[in-house]
Amino acid sequence: MNKLLLKQVSILSIIAGIILAFLTLIPVIGQLSFIILMVLVSAIIIVFMTKFDLIDVMEIRESVVLGALIGFVSFLAFAAVFLPAAWILGRFFSLPYLYGISIILNVGSFGVIFLLTVFVAVLSATINAFSAFITFYILEFLKTLDKNDNDRFKL
Repeated sequence: MNKLLLKQVSILSIIAGIILAFLTLIPVIGQLSFIILMVLVSAIIIVFMTKFDLIDVMEIRESVVLGALIGFVSFLAFAAVFLPAAWILGRFFSLPYLYGISIILNVGSFGVIFLLTVFVAVLSATINAFSAFITFYILEFLKTLDKNDNDRFKL
């Protein structure tokens, strides 16, 4: 993979992580945005980049590495925004959906919270690597179907 692609993917992952962090603070859609962060963020970014021709269909190994990178970076950006915001909101307001997070942030040390964040980021990277693999497989399959349809009409 080239460095330009890695920079583009990292920037898009950071933007997605920040957006999903703010969406997770909203009580109604918080769980859905967190599930999107953990499972589907790599698929969303890959489809976005494919739609705007920033990326082409790759090998399986590259797609898995790309998905893992997206998942890891997006979760770290999510945690960098969500954890301080949840701490501030939990400090000043009594919000039941942030109760567990605010207790962990008040009681836990920086090292424990950092390790927990890194471990969950690795989990997100693993799940998003599989999601990227499936996304690339589906995109390649759709491209093959489109090519077969074009070949059929040429006859």
